[in-house]
Amino acid sequence: MTLRLLILLGLAYSGAYAQDYNETLNDIRESEAKSALTKIMHRSNLNTGNYNLKYHRLELDLDPSVAFISGAVTSYYEAKSDLSTITFDLATNMTVSQVLQRGNPLAYTQNDDDELVITLAETLLAGVLDSLTVSYSGNPVSSGFGSFEQTTHQGDPVIWTLSEPYGAKAWWPCKQDLIDKIDSVDVFMTTPQFNASNEEYVSVSNGLEQSQVVSGTQKTTHFKHRYPIPAYLIAIAATNYEVYSHSVPNNGNAFDIVNYVYPESLATAQASTPITVDIMNIFTNLFEDYPFAEEKYGHAQFGWGGGMEHTTVSFMGSFNRNLIAHELAHQWFGNKITCGSWKDIWLNEGFATYLSGIIYESLDGNDAFTTWKQQRNTSITSSPDGAVYLSDTDTTSVGRIFNGRLSYNKAAMVLHMLRKRLGDGTFYQALQDYLSTAEHAFDYAKTEDFISIVETTSGEDLTEFFDDWLYNEGYPSYSLSWQQPTISEITIVLDQTQSNASVSFFEAPVPVRLLGTLGEELDLVLDHSANQQSFTQSVNFTVQDVLFDPESDLISANNEVLSTGEFQILDGFLVYPNPTNDILYIKKPEGITISEINIYNTLGQLISSTQEQQSIDTSSWASGLVFVQFQTNEGVITKSVLKN
Repeated sequence: MTLRLLILLGLAYSGAYAQDYNETLNDIRESEAKSALTKIMHRSNLNTGNYNLKYHRLELDLDPSVAFISGAVTSYYEAKSDLSTITFDLATNMTVSQVLQRGNPLAYTQNDDDELVITLAETLLAGVLDSLTVSYSGNPVSSGFGSFEQTTHQGDPVIWTLSEPYGAKAWWPCKQDLIDKIDSVDVFMTTPQFNASNEEYVSVSNGLEQSQVVSGTQKTTHFKHRYPIPAYLIAIAATNYEVYSHSVPNNGNAFDIVNYVYPESLATAQASTPITVDIMNIFTNLFEDYPFAEEKYGHAQFGWGGGMEHTTVSFMGSFNRNLIAHELAHQWFGNKITCGSWKDIWLNEGFATYLSGIIYESLDGNDAFTTWKQQRNTSITSSPDGAVYLSDTDTTSVGRIFNGRLSYNKAAMVLHMLRKRLGDGTFYQALQDYLSTAEHAFDYAKTEDFISIVETTSGEDLTEFFDDWLYNEGYPSYSLSWQQPTISEITIVLDQTQSNASVSFFEAPVPVRLLGTLGEELDLVLDHSANQQSFTQSVNFTVQDVLFDPESDLISANNEVLSTGEFQILDGFLVYPNPTNDILYIKKPEGITISEINIYNTLGQLISSTQEQQSIDTSSWASGLVFVQFQTNEGVITKSVLKN
């Protein structure tokens, strides 16, 4: 789900992009956490579990300059068991004036549990479809942080909602069950036609705009949405928006990306949003057609710093590329298929985070993607514990659910490691199968559902992979030693320690890169299944160095590469701070002398060389991952360093 207020071109600009990405991700995560404050306290209402929602018609009257809403909501529902009453979620400060069924009034009560309990005229039998209309009004009180906001932008009034996923009850009678999606929705928004400056109000909601009808000084805008949607993804907004569109070719079935932006942001937005078409095409090619192509995709500017992926129209605090990619990704992962419980939040947030990373790979190249992965790993390994999958206790903590390190970054890197294990073809096929499985498409899924589909597609038993990386905690640290006894072969020995006792050993494919004295290189993937495991590889060049995980494909930290003779000097040999912004300091054991320091990029290319000193000035280095090789009187030591 995002609140979606929680989000490189080569290494030359990867640092700026990465900083932008981290700031955007923090905004997204913070927004989602804030919106969750009440939804954590308000569990799905057991009293609404005896019927299935089929349809809502929201007829809403509002003025963007006034914190007030009135309207009538017609709901169609099918009884799961015989019903004499039906319950909707509605905040107590919203006043119900009447409930009608086929023109006849029904008795109702509102209680302190934010319930509207309606007594039916006669018992509704299981399996029977019926409907009723609730008329209500009030000044919505935001549930948690901003379910219904009336504010201004540069003095112009604006109203917008953000309900993820239990804030909808603050502004309309609904069923706030995460997994009971409404089959279809019509939204009619009636506002004044103009604001005080005689600028026309523009309304926004889910689905396709059907009409604008002016009656006197009022304007009614009708939106129709014909895909299943949970209550928290229904949204409205209204202000003096400027509106412009981009067209997505969609293999001959074109649809529009409609942008609703504040007038003062128009020029900036028009320069930023065209990339949405490129991102849409990338996701479509990798996964499947945009799920809501019969209607639209769009952006509507609102007053928070990040974004929220309302179905068919993401509400946006800005229009940077990272935020655009994150919210668009949710249309597949979060909106078409919604996580089935808070424990499964990674199925929303991990996917959206990883798909944002894929945009670096697709648009900026492998070096930028490597830097993105390295920075995810720096976040993940900043603490030795924490699982991606939440426990029952975890789901009572907003901060834990929307933990950027675990639910976003580690979940994203788990997906990347799954991709490296399965290979691109199988990985993307598994995600396509997940999105198209009838049981989950336009519905919801839990973690075990996803794993089952991936195992079926790949034909692999992935129990140990997901136990290690998803359900349990921590990360591995590696010590790699190597020697080249003959010109034609190299021997590599791998050891591993774990940061948390929940995992006894991380079985993983470990990538290494061999660098030759004449510029040769060879990439290997070592299938590491036990400590002190030895690997012998044929080579046809003299190996000068070995780089561990040069493209940051593996969640790990504090890794060391040792050539023969290094063991006795490893302890106490440090470079810090890492990551570094400016000066990199060197600490070495007594008696160790450094004759030369060579700095290599991730391609194994020599960037610069220097003589022994106590520190290294990194100010001229491009941002990203580099390898610093020390020639010492006791052997060669290589350290990986992240330059911010």
